[in-house]
Amino acid sequence: MRGLIGKRVLVSGGSSGIGLAAARRFLDEGCRVFVSGLDPAEVQAAVTALHPFGDITGQAFDVSHEPDVSALVTAAVDALGGIDVLANNAGIAWREPFLEITPEHFDRMLAVNLRGMFLVAQAVGRHMVDRGGGVIVNMSSTNGIAGEEDYAHYNASKGGVLLLGKTMAVELGRHGIRVNTLCPGYIRTPLNASIAGAMSDGDFESDYIANRIPLGRAGLAEEVAAAYAFLASDDAAFVHGAELVVDGGQLAVM
Repeated sequence: MRGLIGKRVLVSGGSSGIGLAAARRFLDEGCRVFVSGLDPAEVQAAVTALHPFGDITGQAFDVSHEPDVSALVTAAVDALGGIDVLANNAGIAWREPFLEITPEHFDRMLAVNLRGMFLVAQAVGRHMVDRGGGVIVNMSSTNGIAGEEDYAHYNASKGGVLLLGKTMAVELGRHGIRVNTLCPGYIRTPLNASIAGAMSDGDFESDYIANRIPLGRAGLAEEVAAAYAFLASDDAAFVHGAELVVDGGQLAVM
């Protein structure tokens, strides 16, 4: 990808799954990377695992808490000398029928997936305005575009991320900040594996793939990481305010 060598990248939720794969891809592209996550041990394990591939540091933060977000951005700027790219990736998910969702569960989902996305993007956006530009890539989902049963709170959070990103693009473009949104479909990650493993109604993943994904397989975290790298690169210099879907054709069925 053009223009990524030497870029300073913050990957929120970068200690596992898609975020971890994104951190590795940015290192492979010659970037310097700072990763965050909720679990200190998991963040340290990620930094240790990725250290042979490049300049990486990290620290544990809760993106749903404003003081943590302020500390996160300060730590990333101190470690990297600035932030050129934000891979705004942190998120949670679980399956729960609409009529059984408690207000507490709904609030927690939106606190991380939408409020956290906003808090991190705003804090980094202010830094990027001061330094004269940058790139922000927010993480949504195909669930933000088409509803899926038993995920009302998750769908709502990811739908909010889409319009958050569009509005950011309208307001931040004049400051030289490009903003786009990634919308993965069913990707094989530890989070999705935990959801599938909790199912009691047969082989969830096999049935899901057979019925909903025309390419006939789950996506890989590395494939979403490649999309992160593209949107952050100069190859996407005129891509702004867009959603990039990475789903093996899933939305064509939904």
